[in-house]
Amino acid sequence: MAVPGEASTATAPAYTALALQVTTHAVAPLGPEQARASINASISRIGRQVQAALQWHGPQCRLVVLPEYVLTGFPMGGTIPEWAGKAALAPDGPEYEQLAAIAQRAGVFLAVNAYETDTHFPDTYFQASVVLGPNGDVVLRYRRLHSLFSPSPYDYWDRYLDAYGIDAVLPVARTELGVLAAIASEEILYPELARALALRGAEVFVHSSSEATSPELMPKAVARRARAIENLAYVVSANSAGIRGTDLAGDSTDGGSELIDHLGRVLARAGAGESVNAAAELDLGTIRRARTRPGMGNLLARTKSALWAQEYGRHDVERPNALADSQPDRAFFAARQRNVIDRLQQAGVLS
Repeated sequence: MAVPGEASTATAPAYTALALQVTTHAVAPLGPEQARASINASISRIGRQVQAALQWHGPQCRLVVLPEYVLTGFPMGGTIPEWAGKAALAPDGPEYEQLAAIAQRAGVFLAVNAYETDTHFPDTYFQASVVLGPNGDVVLRYRRLHSLFSPSPYDYWDRYLDAYGIDAVLPVARTELGVLAAIASEEILYPELARALALRGAEVFVHSSSEATSPELMPKAVARRARAIENLAYVVSANSAGIRGTDLAGDSTDGGSELIDHLGRVLARAGAGESVNAAAELDLGTIRRARTRPGMGNLLARTKSALWAQEYGRHDVERPNALADSQPDRAFFAARQRNVIDRLQQAGVLS
């Protein structure tokens, strides 16, 4: 019997989600042609690994999440236009077509994180989390908002809103797997982002990451549990199985892909190396019952959004439109943060 006031969960989906932990092959040391060849080789390899993972987990596996910048690694040196030309994907380009074909062949929703170009903003790039549906269509495209060393939509805020609108800045996708949203890498540390997406309906956060792991709880691991509890949501977090092709110790970002439920419990977690072990069943009926049940644990329904909107609006921290009229270089981002810290000190926020 249904409990009065609770949502019906008779048709709520239940399926296996996989955080596919694969090795990243960096293109930073390569020339443009070699970089494109490496990207294509990575896509082919991932396609085979997705198929093998489905043979392992069976047809109930419907969602596959890949690590952060899994096709390229991160930029090291060089200018922003150079990285855009070497390592960024065009939204309608051949690499996304190949990734869409992987989703189609496997019959899964495939979440990938990559650098990509935009015709509205030439000579730069954004870091994007894209979810491709089993028909090959893009069901969600999120551009990372918080990044210390890369441009974001917030840096071109007015122009970006004119081009795409706020719903594209904070997108959710209503799918047969529930309401999906994407969080990129360190953005899991920002509670405002996850809360904003949850208030738009997000039930499952796909989190592509490339992070240091340890036997102890690291900051992002703590944050994943907090975001799941705060928003009564699942978190499917895929980490790298190491990065190859740079002077960085290759296993610095290796292991720990995991799935977290709405109570902050680890449903599955991978060890080191390439792995299909971070997989578990997501039961959306559980999320929907928790969200429609009155009580202390329903933190989402207890959010004082008007209060926080007013309070946040009082503070001058990172400003929008910082790159509206300029071409960024790498030094800009560190200088901006220094300016923010100076303003917070002058305002008495920081000692």
